Amino acid sequence: MGNRILIEVCCGSVDDAIEAERGGADRVELNSNVMYGGLTPSAGAILEAKERLNIPVVVMIRPREGGFCYTEEEFRVMEKDVKVALQCGADGIVFGILKEDGRIDIERCKRIVELAGDKEVIFHRAIDVVPDVFEALDILMELGVKRVLTKAQENTIEDGYELLTKIIDHCGDRLEILPGGIKLHNVEEYAPKLGCNQIHIASFIEQTDPSAKQKPHVFFGNASKNAEHKYNLINQEFVRKIRDAVDKI
Repeated sequence: MGNRILIEVCCGSVDDAIEAERGGADRVELNSNVMYGGLTPSAGAILEAKERLNIPVVVMIRPREGGFCYTEEEFRVMEKDVKVALQCGADGIVFGILKEDGRIDIERCKRIVELAGDKEVIFHRAIDVVPDVFEALDILMELGVKRVLTKAQENTIEDGYELLTKIIDHCGDRLEILPGGIKLHNVEEYAPKLGCNQIHIASFIEQTDPSAKQKPHVFFGNASKNAEHKYNLINQEFVRKIRDAVDKI
């Protein structure tokens, strides 16, 4: 691939993943419930994604929203989900497990790495809430994690840029850093400045499912989210524009 910048797209469904590949993605992170930060997708979703896509599919292993410190039962579910994901053909496992104090849960993370075997192991944005990011990175390197997704403990790449450069320098060639927060308005500035060879992106467009439009006042979950006849789909045009922009760098 030479100096080509790899694009990973955060996807919440197989349809998202298909749109991402059509837009020029090199890899997809397959989730469910992206609005909650991404949860574990179904076995069916993984199988279908692997059948339909020609690019790698890394799979989120996260049993619930709201933090990263899990009960014994939740962790057993995660162990089983890793095994299922690998059986379904996942090219990598995305996860993050912390203790109550926000530090890396070394023993549980080690177990996930062991279960992943020779597949890629990626630590997600749980890294962005640890109290000492450099201590956490050193631990992940020792555990054999391949890559870390991060916005450098901020919500935008602009706010996290200074720390992100320090993180990249700290890890060197020992750990891949996958920056999040790249948008159309900042890709031409920050991709070269960071010197990164891969980025993580997401952008969605609203879709309509008319089957639920007859009773728009009825909700089946949280009434604060979109109306039940609306859902999101990866914006293929956004992915294509990012692809075109990074290919010019």
